[in-house]
Amino acid sequence: MPAQGKHRRPRNNRLARTLAVASTGGAALALPLVGATTASAAPATTQLAAPAQVTAAPTAAVTAAKPTTYSVAAGDTLFRIAADHAVTGGWKKLFQDNRPVIGDDPSHIRPGMKLTLGAKAAERPAPARADRSQARPAVAPVQAKTYTDDLDGWIRESLDVLARHGIPGTYEGIHRNIMRESSGNPLAINNWDSNAAAGTPSKGLLQVIDPTFTAYHVPGTPLDPYHPVANITAACNYAADRYGSIDNVNGPY
Repeated sequence: MPAQGKHRRPRNNRLARTLAVASTGGAALALPLVGATTASAAPATTQLAAPAQVTAAPTAAVTAAKPTTYSVAAGDTLFRIAADHAVTGGWKKLFQDNRPVIGDDPSHIRPGMKLTLGAKAAERPAPARADRSQARPAVAPVQAKTYTDDLDGWIRESLDVLARHGIPGTYEGIHRNIMRESSGNPLAINNWDSNAAAGTPSKGLLQVIDPTFTAYHVPGTPLDPYHPVANITAACNYAADRYGSIDNVNGPY
């Protein structure tokens, strides 16, 4: 606070006072001397550069969760893996997503094989080849036949497989026997009858024991007795060999 008094300080103290104030904070600003002692002179204005504005980088978007990787264990099948991990689209989607890893046969999965659950695996690079598109007319792609992932779809797909192998059977005959044997549950297993006591329990939609499944397995279907299509086709193949057709089976077989 300035000292109170009646006497005016000499005018030339104004410059010293201005310099003292300007130097507060550690950095003295050089003010022009021209007109500093003249009362009517306009004070010079020093324009300070505005500090550079630092724009914060936008927050990175939350990275989508990476697909889960599953390591195949001994005894695993695509159907069981899809069922245990609730894979949307079931074993077919799991197979399609991991086809570059598995290959063309869904039954050929090996322990230690890494499968992605819920996302498509990286494609293998295609070998370079000459482009002959101009030498031949374009051919419309053939749409693969699709089936619903339920009892109706399993039976219809099985009927197409049976037809390709000349194995008899009808929708009604297959459906009737499935409902009696497992009520439509592809993971059904009988742990109480004589087969179970012998160490070979009946499994799947048509309750087939492992030795029968192996002996009558239909090529092109997975080597998994719990797989719906594989179970149906093996059972129909067995029934055709023993009874002429699954349509002739109306009880335990």
